[in-house]
Amino acid sequence: MSAATTRPEGAPVRVLIADDHAAIRAGLRLILDSAPDLVVVGEAADGGVAVGNTAALRPDVVLMDVRMPGLDGLAATAAITRAGAAQVLVLTTFDVDEYVFGALRAGAAGFLLKTVEPAELLEAVRRVAAGDAVLAPEATRRLLDAFVALDRRAGEHPGGPAAVVSEAGLTGRETDVLGLLGQGLSNQQISARLRISLGTTKTHVSRVLAKLGCASRTQAAVLARERGVTGPRTLTD
Repeated sequence: MSAATTRPEGAPVRVLIADDHAAIRAGLRLILDSAPDLVVVGEAADGGVAVGNTAALRPDVVLMDVRMPGLDGLAATAAITRAGAAQVLVLTTFDVDEYVFGALRAGAAGFLLKTVEPAELLEAVRRVAAGDAVLAPEATRRLLDAFVALDRRAGEHPGGPAAVVSEAGLTGRETDVLGLLGQGLSNQQISARLRISLGTTKTHVSRVLAKLGCASRTQAAVLARERGVTGPRTLTD
């Protein structure tokens, strides 16, 4: 379970900054420190230190650069999300498919470019800490294109939607939630669509991720599209 799911109500979002450039870390810290509901608890100059500091400091969100010496940001992201130690928001200069899809496959909850405006960065950190996914507009188009390709292949997967539901042991309502994750909906949008509370929605999302073995909602969304799971189809919990 990630730190984001256990943060006390009203407590500030704890953030760790991982980037090999000291000037960038300082700039990010300045932006984050300007928000009263966010607090920087540590820094790291390479991926290995980021993994170690995340385990030691238990931040809610790690701002992760991709290109770093030693263990790179994608490998560090995978290690952190596998351990359920924190949510990871990848922040990079490079808008290339290798990094976008690599970050999502590694379990990152979000992907932004370093050109993002300060206010947008602060809101992205809050959203990721709350369990939502965040994608840079520049990356969204290619991700949608990839989803279209997955939709075309969904019918070729043995068993289709029924197989993933059966294999994971998803309930009807959890299947609905998975389908809506595949549509890219946030927790609040899922809550409104299914007419259930936000707390119940978060519980369902957590259970779906656990049953599917996914480190992030984005991984679950890709799986939903790949297997052709759409929703909602049921009307009761």
